[in-house]
Amino acid sequence: MQEKGQSSGQPEKLPTEKQPTEEQSIEEQPIEEQPIEKPAADRSAMLGTMEMKRLVPKISVPIMLSMLVQALYNVVDSIFISRYDPNGLTSVSLAFPFQMLMIALGVGMGTGINSLLSRRLGEKRPDEARRAAWNGWLIEAASALLFLLMGVFAAGALMGAVVSDNLMNAESIRETGTVYLSIVTTWSFGLFTAVFFERLLQATGNTVLSMITQMTGAVVNIILDPIMIFGLIGFPKMGVAGAAIATVIGQWCSAGVGFLLNQKKNPELRLKLSDFAVDRNALHDIIAVGLPSAVMQAIGSVMNLGMNAILSGFEQSNAALNVMAVYFKLQSFIFMPVFGLGTGLIAIIGYNYGARNKERIYSCIKVALATAIGIMLVGMFLFMVFPAQLMAIFESDAEAALTAQMTQIGVVAMRIISTCFLPAAVGITLSTVFQAVGKGTYSMLLSICRQLAVLLPAAWLIARLTNNVYAVWWSFLIAEVVSLVICLMLYKKCNREMIAVL
Repeated sequence: MQEKGQSSGQPEKLPTEKQPTEEQSIEEQPIEEQPIEKPAADRSAMLGTMEMKRLVPKISVPIMLSMLVQALYNVVDSIFISRYDPNGLTSVSLAFPFQMLMIALGVGMGTGINSLLSRRLGEKRPDEARRAAWNGWLIEAASALLFLLMGVFAAGALMGAVVSDNLMNAESIRETGTVYLSIVTTWSFGLFTAVFFERLLQATGNTVLSMITQMTGAVVNIILDPIMIFGLIGFPKMGVAGAAIATVIGQWCSAGVGFLLNQKKNPELRLKLSDFAVDRNALHDIIAVGLPSAVMQAIGSVMNLGMNAILSGFEQSNAALNVMAVYFKLQSFIFMPVFGLGTGLIAIIGYNYGARNKERIYSCIKVALATAIGIMLVGMFLFMVFPAQLMAIFESDAEAALTAQMTQIGVVAMRIISTCFLPAAVGITLSTVFQAVGKGTYSMLLSICRQLAVLLPAAWLIARLTNNVYAVWWSFLIAEVVSLVICLMLYKKCNREMIAVL
């Protein structure tokens, strides 16, 4: 969705010709006047005119593929850690909610950046888009500083708060979790920078380049994991600390590639010091969408902490906690493509909302809903039919009894929780629509309902009434159905007040 002019968004007026209209193609203008702008105009035309059944996959599939690689990294990471030490998997699982908070803030603010830039480009205001990009970088840098302080001063206290003394090997779990958490938070600037440049590329429709950025970090991570965990090719055996270091190196590599691609291949949002200026309106607009999005994703951390606390009360607590960790790793293969689809929709819907083209917005929503439901149907089938085979991926000979318990609980858990995949497909897609048009608070309300207001009370109540770890998993379906009803009500309101009136 790039514009025709690199600096102002409009070609210069020729002394002997009529000023071209916005609808005129770049080919109608003298070639020497626009030596590098043709791709920008073509991309802008693509986002505004391409048939939606072609445009949605063109924009979203690269993001979906990169997120699948991210999901693969998450699974491979857990497999290596579980093979090295099953208690290491428990420690990383308990540290994971705090790591999720970091990711939530980075990605949430990235969503605000993406939404604002897409709308400004759709409104033909590229100068404001470039200034907004710099302000987005300030927000991401401040977020990285916050987590650096957390890693240096609070990692031990946070792990001490979540590791229950009821767990076997609690002290070892606490120590290894502290090491992992301190590394990934202290060196988190790479993560926040990588997210920032990914969103600049996505905002202009350069999702293939965004995919390259994300996949670089994931591939580096996957390669380094076994080397640093098990001490291969001359490296010392570092265990859980090695997994954390591999994660950080991958994030910094992703940030470096993202910077180079944006500066070389994304002229419309190329960062220049001359464009830097603190813009309160841009900061406000980014935070207005980004903060609810961050809260929405951070709620997942709170949910994780709450579910860990509930599961810690059962006799099979170690196995149940590991099942939770394994489930979230495996379900990311299903949910990540849907989230990738949603990320692509923000650019498409945001652009067409700025251009006041409601028919294309409706068409985009229909295509996205059909795609998301199809993906979730495949995932539901796999989790229903092959749960034992999926759990077997994480088996360890070192702790045979713990592994057997994990498989027994995990088979039931995955079959029950997968029943919520279809309502989740609708909820995730419509939540993205809210973010694209600037109604991030609606998405936040849905997440609060899904993961806090309904899920945790339902899980706690079921646990108290049944004292049965197998019954607790039904709380996921209860929460998803309730949130879907609320989502449809909010979409009706959003459509009536913001889209239908375009």
